[in-house]
Amino acid sequence: MEKKKNQLSRREALKLFGTGIIGVAMATTGISSISAREVEPKEPMVARRKHKGTSNMAPLLGFGMMRFPTLSDKSIDEELSLKMIDYAYKHGVNYFDTAFNYHGGTSEIFAGKALKRYPRESFYLATKMPGWMVTSLDKAKEIFATQLERCQVDYFDYYLLHSISREADYVRVYEEIGTLDYLIEEKKAGRIRNLGFSFHGSNELFDKMLEKYDWDFVQIQLNYHDWDQIDAKYLYKRLEEKDIPCIVMEPIRGGMLAKLNPDAEAVLKAVHPDKSIASWALRYVASLPGVLTILSGMSAMEHVVDNVNTLSTEFQPLSDEERVALDKALNIFLKTRPIRCTACKYCMPCKFGVDIPANFMHYNKCVNESNIPERDSQTPEEFERRKKIFLEGYYAIPEEARADTCRLCGKCERSCPQRLKIADEMERITKLVRSLQ
Repeated sequence: MEKKKNQLSRREALKLFGTGIIGVAMATTGISSISAREVEPKEPMVARRKHKGTSNMAPLLGFGMMRFPTLSDKSIDEELSLKMIDYAYKHGVNYFDTAFNYHGGTSEIFAGKALKRYPRESFYLATKMPGWMVTSLDKAKEIFATQLERCQVDYFDYYLLHSISREADYVRVYEEIGTLDYLIEEKKAGRIRNLGFSFHGSNELFDKMLEKYDWDFVQIQLNYHDWDQIDAKYLYKRLEEKDIPCIVMEPIRGGMLAKLNPDAEAVLKAVHPDKSIASWALRYVASLPGVLTILSGMSAMEHVVDNVNTLSTEFQPLSDEERVALDKALNIFLKTRPIRCTACKYCMPCKFGVDIPANFMHYNKCVNESNIPERDSQTPEEFERRKKIFLEGYYAIPEEARADTCRLCGKCERSCPQRLKIADEMERITKLVRSLQ
């Protein structure tokens, strides 16, 4: 009875989204929705784009379920996260992207609890096959069945081969073990509606992947920083050539593009004083016509509100003047040389106890706030001010987790989607710290 009660055609749901009427379905899951008084379904509504070859009208903004706010024990703050999801859903955000490993394996479970409150046909759910866990075809089947159970659904709207980065790993898991053929069978059975992959590898491997299967979509990392820096431009243009819908991850680069250094921010604020720095990053990606949905791992309610406003039905692509300003701001930003970490934590845990993302986040925070101490280029007073700020933040990291405990083994680098030379960056931070002691 419950299944029948919650049935709603995609067309009917989208019609309701378009008028801003659809609300949160009252659940029997034990999680109460927030009241209408707390969040009112007002305009703006998020813009939508058609997924070619399907009837899907995807929201331009998708909810990445990787960076929910957390409690002191690192578990998901469910109360706040539900409010964020409800606000997003009521404003047209109905694409939710999770994965087996997000939030230590709890993201899919929470996704199931949260989305169970809505009619199944009113949202799109995406998750991914963790290829690094697949040791046999039976294991792949077990993982897929577990994901359906965790998410409390009978099918996935979008299913991905997660984080393709090395050809040998792809061949072993998806060809030799037969996982791709299995997923294709699941698609034929209706338990997968659209099959694609997320990518963090070389251009050469990307070209090979595009020939492996008639993919329904592909998910790539794309933002104005990476367009040239890691050649995201090549990946996007290849998808355009193949007419494959593009879903974008890391549009704000793990938060790095939400806060630039003061000089770079000043350029953007001179054009739009009232717009957030993050909104520039989203508008850059949304200005690309081949982009279907932009995923944002939102960790605070203000992120949801700002992103909804930015990618609403009032969205306009960047103008020539805005592009010039963004290029200028990026050039200023790049001169400070931030570490290109997105805090995805694929490098963790470090067997020696180093908190890699925490060290990089502290360093980048000081870069963005112009607080890197440089003895030769600063007045003694300015140098001492920056030194104090940098060291206070560094020593706030537990001693065993600091950069200077890194053994430079390089094992973490094999797991980094950004292909960072983590050991070199750790050594750079360590040398700076020692020069200040």
